[in-house]
Amino acid sequence: MVKDLLTPDYIFEASWEVCNKVGGIYTVLSTRANTLQTNFRDKLFFIGPDVWQGKDNPLFIESDNLCAAWKEHALKKDDLSVRVGRWNIPGEPIVILVDFQPFFEKKNEIYTEMWNHFQVDSLHAYGDYDEASMFSYAAGKVVESFYRYNLTETDKVVYQAHEWMTGMGALYLQIAVPEIATIFTTHATSIGRSIAGNNKPLYDYLFAYNGDQMAGELNMQSKHSIEKQTAHYVDCFTTVSEITNNECKELLDKPADVVLMNGFEDDFVPKGATFTGKRKRARSTMLRVANCLMGTDMGDDTLIIGTSGRYEFKNKGIDVFLESLNRLNRDKNLKKNVLAFINVPGWVGDAREDLQQRLKSKEKFTTPLEVPLITHWLHNMTHDQVQRQIVFIKEDYGEAMTKADEAKDYVRNTYDVSVTARAYLQEYEKIVCGCPKS
Repeated sequence: MVKDLLTPDYIFEASWEVCNKVGGIYTVLSTRANTLQTNFRDKLFFIGPDVWQGKDNPLFIESDNLCAAWKEHALKKDDLSVRVGRWNIPGEPIVILVDFQPFFEKKNEIYTEMWNHFQVDSLHAYGDYDEASMFSYAAGKVVESFYRYNLTETDKVVYQAHEWMTGMGALYLQIAVPEIATIFTTHATSIGRSIAGNNKPLYDYLFAYNGDQMAGELNMQSKHSIEKQTAHYVDCFTTVSEITNNECKELLDKPADVVLMNGFEDDFVPKGATFTGKRKRARSTMLRVANCLMGTDMGDDTLIIGTSGRYEFKNKGIDVFLESLNRLNRDKNLKKNVLAFINVPGWVGDAREDLQQRLKSKEKFTTPLEVPLITHWLHNMTHDQVQRQIVFIKEDYGEAMTKADEAKDYVRNTYDVSVTARAYLQEYEKIVCGCPKS
């Protein structure tokens, strides 16, 4: 049978990271949006959670005119509170942010519906499962409302759900509006993340794992269930690499129908003089922050290195990053200052006032601030994994480090690490430019 390659008339994409920068999926979506917007114009809609209520979201440009009639209808007839605007990224696609809080009072009914139709097990839910599921269900309701108000059965419509956090919305549409084609994309299986994060060998032992069994062992039943059932019931299940597809086959008992490699516009990285200028300004900011934190005087010849992403200590290689710094610290051939940054969205409080005061001053400081490794106070200081690992390394190699510091003053800077949810009060992308040093 020959299958025709059809181009949709409308595309809806749902993700927890739409206008909500958390990890890599934000980068995946935002760096290809311009191409999609060019091809589909304003028939492309991104749906995200309205988690910035009452605060200024620099990533969202709200509009009172976009979809105004439908927005009023959605509120009055469908009890959906949405904000419509544009994503503040290249291409500026239309964004619908939905308030999912009202759905919590219907949570049990929603979970019952998901069990009866798709055998999704929500009984073992904890942590962020409820929040993600209510957003996902609300996103599905938003698309249903928009479709019935603006479109007809002759319109070819695609709904793409990213990660387990949006699976419930895709399943809801399978029931409510089956004429909408549903795509579910997993960027990494939830149970695979959990296996790796619990210090178990993932790829070396992948052939022998049973996803359902491991979900029970690692207390991941509900997240695994929504991901697995969504993969099996949507119209098209996709993933982003052959490696991840192997995970899907072994852990979800379902290979991807299509492997969709992540794509991005190559112009989101500045070039030439623009990049040079941004790197110079970023390096100046990073050095200034570090010197104010630690009372040091590191110059422009300092090697700045860094890592970033979602705060998954093992899965994102933060443990390896720290150990590499530990080994570098004891390398007798090291001949320059090394300044290392870990930029992750941790459980932070406010930005440090003492640091801000120093940054506003033009003075040079010779004494470190209290806890001179963080730019923002952490709510869980004693349990933060990066902090604990640094303490462990210093205790384990304390004597060796002390002797080395006496001989080579630059060594201590290897451990200058900042953990922050916002990169030094500037945009994350601007700061990243400061890490390479040639």
